[in-house]
Amino acid sequence: MLLVVPTVLTIGMEYTVADTENVPIIDLSESDERPPDLDMRAVDETLECQNLAVKIWHFEEGEEIGYHAHSQQEELFYVLEGTFSLKLGRSGNEEYIEADEGAFWVAAPKIGHGHRCVSENGGTVLAIGAPPVEDPGLDPHSLDDAEIDETIED
Repeated sequence: MLLVVPTVLTIGMEYTVADTENVPIIDLSESDERPPDLDMRAVDETLECQNLAVKIWHFEEGEEIGYHAHSQQEELFYVLEGTFSLKLGRSGNEEYIEADEGAFWVAAPKIGHGHRCVSENGGTVLAIGAPPVEDPGLDPHSLDDAEIDETIED
């Protein structure tokens, strides 16, 4: 069955459906709270998600989310459009990988990750994180292997 959603549709408190176009674009260049200066759709806020964060990030060529880690959150990424250069892994053991449209990658808590758009026409990435904590990010260079291993084993 095809459901056409003209706006955001909430059925009781059990589920919510929204078309991407009905999720407002937030220009983060206008916010002091959240770098980087990208455009983003906060899908989780529109759908009132309780247990995960869901964002759609829009990039121009050369724009990036710098190398960082999160204390508690595991993040899954999916390239919707474009090509991205990824920097992934523990500090000192980072790998650089190119990810095209259709590619997934995941970063465990305290594992460094960042990505830069290398597409001439820009790109778009879907990011899903759990738990949905307010975590501005850690410097992966400040984390030692024992601390990372303890988090991953839990």
